[in-house]
Amino acid sequence: MANKASWLTAAQARPLKVDDAPMPQPSADEVVVRNHAVAINPVDWAIQAAGMLPLPYPHIGGCDTAGEIEAVGSSVKNLKVGDRVVATLDPYGGGDGPDSRRGAFQLFSLAREAGTTKIPDNISYSEAAVLPLAVSTSASALFQNDTLGLQLSTSGGNRGKVVLIWGGATSLGACAIQLVSAAGYDVATTSSTRNFDSMKSLGAKYVFDHAKANVVDDIIAELKHLDFGGVYCVVLVPEAIKQCAEIASKLDGRKLVSTVLAPVMPLADDLPSDVRYTKVYGTSLLDNEVGPAVWGKMVPEGLASGTFKCVPPPLVVGQGLEAIQGALDRWREGVSYQKVVVELP
Repeated sequence: MANKASWLTAAQARPLKVDDAPMPQPSADEVVVRNHAVAINPVDWAIQAAGMLPLPYPHIGGCDTAGEIEAVGSSVKNLKVGDRVVATLDPYGGGDGPDSRRGAFQLFSLAREAGTTKIPDNISYSEAAVLPLAVSTSASALFQNDTLGLQLSTSGGNRGKVVLIWGGATSLGACAIQLVSAAGYDVATTSSTRNFDSMKSLGAKYVFDHAKANVVDDIIAELKHLDFGGVYCVVLVPEAIKQCAEIASKLDGRKLVSTVLAPVMPLADDLPSDVRYTKVYGTSLLDNEVGPAVWGKMVPEGLASGTFKCVPPPLVVGQGLEAIQGALDRWREGVSYQKVVVELP
């Protein structure tokens, strides 16, 4: 069977070029996924538009896929050929460096078993494709010892602490609300007013209008008497990080803001000095205990029971590898509580 891909032929080249690609072969702990739906993440657009990472060209991008297992490595235990799965991919620079074989924008991709999980038959590939990088990044930023360090649990018990997630209607935020709620914490979040009901349906107990001029004061007033567990800011805009820092500084409790800044990205100089700030690489959980806890237990159990939802809903903008460039452009136009998806029949 032949493989094809949407190639980024050079730094900032456009459009992507659909052409033949090598057929990936799995190592011991890897699987090959026949991709049926892939989603667009901000990093995918930034790689093409700004060349934000040094990559070998031509290169295949994309981090989110849902599809069917085509082949498995010799040590893979929990997956088999034919399984319907969702997988977090890392073509841009994981532990082994950039690797086009691990890009989603092709018919067949390599995925690590640690970041791949089965999906129930009642969930479509397009629905599942919205999850991978959002779940992995948020879980890394929330549960790792070097980030927010929340405790992992699926027991359903309430810990009596509240965690603020700034940007709940984003892909990262929607997954984070569910992860934090499943781990037994109360969730406060921000969104536009039109998404308030969606935020509450995911488990948020407190929802604030991010567009209000005094939103920081509102959050502090509401949470000041609660046991505060820290902030997860999913928005890269410096002003948002500054607002989160002010909240953490003025509330009693955990004075930590976990950001989605990559380790190489700088923080602003004018942030409160009594608050600690962490950065994250979105697939780092695959190399520690958080990965198995999230992808091996929390997410598959939640998908099977219906308690973990595939959100935000997919916005399917086309079919086939030729549609991926248009999907990147559509993401750039902006979406609200949706994730841009391309189906690969």
